Amino acid sequence: MNGAEQAPASQDIQVAQSSSPSRVILLPRRAKPFYGRHPWVYAGAIDRIEGAPADGDVVDLYSQGDHFIAHGLYNSQSKIRVRLYSWNEEVALDADFFRARIETAVRLREALLGWNKPGGACRLIFSEGDGLSGLTVDRYDRWLVVQFSSLALAQRRQLFADLLAEQLHPQGIYLRTERGIGELEGIELRDGPLRGALAQEPIVIEEDGTRFLVNVAEGQKTGFYLDQRENRRAVAQLARGRRMLDAFCYTGGFGLRAALAGAESVAGVDVSEPALALARENARLNHLDNVSFERADIFSHMQKLYEEGEHFGLIVLDPPRFARARNAVEEALRGYRRLQTLALRLLEREGILVTCCCSGLITMSMLENLLAQPAAEEKRDIQILERLGQAADHPVMATCPESSYLKCLICRVE
Repeated sequence: MNGAEQAPASQDIQVAQSSSPSRVILLPRRAKPFYGRHPWVYAGAIDRIEGAPADGDVVDLYSQGDHFIAHGLYNSQSKIRVRLYSWNEEVALDADFFRARIETAVRLREALLGWNKPGGACRLIFSEGDGLSGLTVDRYDRWLVVQFSSLALAQRRQLFADLLAEQLHPQGIYLRTERGIGELEGIELRDGPLRGALAQEPIVIEEDGTRFLVNVAEGQKTGFYLDQRENRRAVAQLARGRRMLDAFCYTGGFGLRAALAGAESVAGVDVSEPALALARENARLNHLDNVSFERADIFSHMQKLYEEGEHFGLIVLDPPRFARARNAVEEALRGYRRLQTLALRLLEREGILVTCCCSGLITMSMLENLLAQPAAEEKRDIQILERLGQAADHPVMATCPESSYLKCLICRVE
């Protein structure tokens, strides 16, 4: 790794402050979640701040009774005013602390999961799930892709680049920005190489014998839906002999796995032509000739298929996040319900319906209750076979239930 940062931003600073952090004092009776190790302190829980911390500074969180709770990082521009990292008063938020957190996260992927290896892909660091709120790192073969959703960690990006290079020796580290994060956190970053070289061609990764091309500089998330790994495996086991509709197929993850597992045919649909171009290349890479991909609005396309009398034995609904804020939940539920209704009309008897939701604001129980409505209206019995979530390299921190976001229901429809 020998390149200087090539993605300049307004927060290109050296993070330094005095040895006596400012103190953030909570309102009465608001300390319990933070003693319980929840990492997000919202502005509404704060009584006062003793000192004048700059955005990105280390601060100490105290109860109203003047008891230390945790060390955190401050951001006046975010609704999450303080993100907490260390509940040990003697453990400072320095390079050694973050090095240890990264080592622990990588060890999970290597020792327990066995997924951190050349030619493979996995999420190495999952923000709150790994005790590093605001940092996401994905590995694609010899390259890393980094996303920051915390201003304070974004300010320390050179430190994190150093630590990642020190431990993982990647060929390159690429910086991706999340949509809307500038408004939420005050982060001003541009996509681009952070260290080393950017892959000149799409990176080839392998998942359970299926090969995929990944363009880390474009597309959704960091280039691939790593969180659906185990759900793709479960769906593939049910695909043999079935005609499959892969709605919101992106670069073909569910569909290609199903085709290799013996699906009779796979029809993938998405609105993104660049994603579909990569999906077609992925089909050729895996020597598959029973898959096709079409660019279309999913809702209109499914309605057209219904009007034409088409039927499928397996339908996967994996839409993007419909609800990014609480005031959008009702509209999102209407969208899911419409999709599920169309899918039920297209499914043959004893067909398999897979319905996914990646919005943390919509719970598994909400998704199940929603599915019951079109089931009654369409007079179809639906049996839920499996309730699944995100892959194990996206661990859920028990003290931060918000780190659980992906829901996947695999159902048999009479």
